[in-house]
Formats: sequence, structure tokens, C-alpha cells
Amino acid sequence: MTGLIVVLVASLANIFFQIPALSLAVSAAVIMLMSGLILFDTSRIINGGERNYIRATVSLYLNIYNIFVHLLHLLGVFGGDD
Repeated sequence: MTGLIVVLVASLANIFFQIPALSLAVSAAVIMLMSGLILFDTSRIINGGERNYIRATVSLYLNIYNIFVHLLHLLGVFGGDD
């Protein structure tokens, strides 16, 4: 939870300051956090901690979507596409 709050604050700071290195760091942090959340959510589903499978599916979908969006951002920056 703390990691998500730090990423949120850094994203808000990046809106105002527009530092390219901060943008890359936020994208990398989001990818790592969402990867961990996929593992956590999958573990909850398997071990029976999550009974509402629709909410669990939406949660996994949003984790994968966030990884995809931020990975596209990183690949776009390193690919030379502005």
C-alpha cells in the first residue's frame, strides 16, 4: 500500500514538474508493484481468500492493463518515439 501511495504522489509531482527521469522511474515502479499485486491476487484466489470472482478478475485485468500501459511508455521512450 505504501508503494502505491508513493507512486501516486510521484505521479502527481510529475504532472507539475514534468521531469523525464521521474516519469521513467514511476513507470518502472508501477511495473514492479503491479507484478507483485498479480502474485498477491493470484495467491488470494487460489487459497480461497477471494470469494467474489468477478472482483478478482477485474483486479487481475487492471493489474495487467497497468503493466501494459507503463511498459509501452518505457518502450516508447527507449525506442526513440517521443
